[in-house]
Amino acid sequence: MPATPEFIRSSPKLAFFALLAVAASGFGQTFFIAIFGAAIREDFQLSNSWYGASYSAATLLSAFVLLGAGTLVDRWPLRRVALLGALLLSAGCITLALANSAWMLLPGFFLLRFAGQGFMTHMGMTTAGRYFTSNRGKVIALAALGFPIAEALLPTTGSLMIQGSGWRSVWLASAALLVMLVFPALVWLAGNAGEKSEAGAVAAAETNGDYTRAQVLRDRGFYCLLPAALMTPFVVTAVLFHQGAIADARGWSLQTMAGAFGAYAAGHLLALFFAGPLVDRIGAQRSLPLALAPMIGALLLLAFCEQAWVPYVYLALIGIAQAGTGTAGSALWPERYGSSHLGAIRSISQASMVFSTAASPLLVGFLLDHGWDAMTLALLLAGIVFAACLLTSVAGRTNMQQRQQATA
Repeated sequence: MPATPEFIRSSPKLAFFALLAVAASGFGQTFFIAIFGAAIREDFQLSNSWYGASYSAATLLSAFVLLGAGTLVDRWPLRRVALLGALLLSAGCITLALANSAWMLLPGFFLLRFAGQGFMTHMGMTTAGRYFTSNRGKVIALAALGFPIAEALLPTTGSLMIQGSGWRSVWLASAALLVMLVFPALVWLAGNAGEKSEAGAVAAAETNGDYTRAQVLRDRGFYCLLPAALMTPFVVTAVLFHQGAIADARGWSLQTMAGAFGAYAAGHLLALFFAGPLVDRIGAQRSLPLALAPMIGALLLLAFCEQAWVPYVYLALIGIAQAGTGTAGSALWPERYGSSHLGAIRSISQASMVFSTAASPLLVGFLLDHGWDAMTLALLLAGIVFAACLLTSVAGRTNMQQRQQATA
């Protein structure tokens, strides 16, 4: 048996709980749901606009609900939180599988987006941030490996199953997998984590000086850092959602873009092995603007170059930025505010992320429809990312960060 890596040796089961929860979120992520679009629209005779509007509405509603439900990670034992997430995600799969009219897509999409993209991701990243301190960056990067794992397995497998047995069978199989394998594994990995009295948790938070969500919302630095944490999902969603329009404007073929997504996945995966150690070495707050530098480079490359090799490089750079900002952004909140109320605090950033991924395709689509070319659009996005980087420089440091630096 291989030795347990040193950085997760204190709680290996919780580290793999975080990884599995993040990977399971793939059932509610756009990269998986998107493969069903054509079949669902054909079955229910839906227009692209109606289908897209229902999906966006469900996504926005899930963000609102997550603001309240995200605090459950602070108040419930981890195994009970896992039960809730797995059952709601399974219910979303079953709702879509049994849908006999278009209106049933709305609750199905809501359950998938809330429980998948929202709650399971939130649960996994909160676990990684709360139960590990000295190696928090490495553990968060390990948990984030769940995203490329799901991206590699779910769309390909689902597409093959749709061709063989229809789209409804895929959702039924997904629900069965969640109930029979994912949920039992999460419960076993969770163990007794989080089983403490609320009074004891409050007392510990007061002793440690951990911030509550209300205190975070009064911290000016939070609003200086949040835009940088949201930049990658904002830009990635916009660029990938409108990849066809960008490729047409630059004269890139669909085959070129398909190959370039391999570079995006490779950049994302490989950078995760370096993102965690960087966060542990210099801190999440200092790492965050550095992690956005490849994003700015990618957008400038998109703006000024049209050669056939550009999609491979700019998407690889975006993948690298996604790994770096995802790790730094998740480690930032426990580093800055402590972990006692981490679920409540992360629910703000997670809900904001969902809002940003709903808004950016609409914004970029509006600009494209009004005559903006790829160069102008890329420069605008690069400018927004650069401004977010500059804003982090005036965030300052909390008393908790100063104490940690003094004792380091």
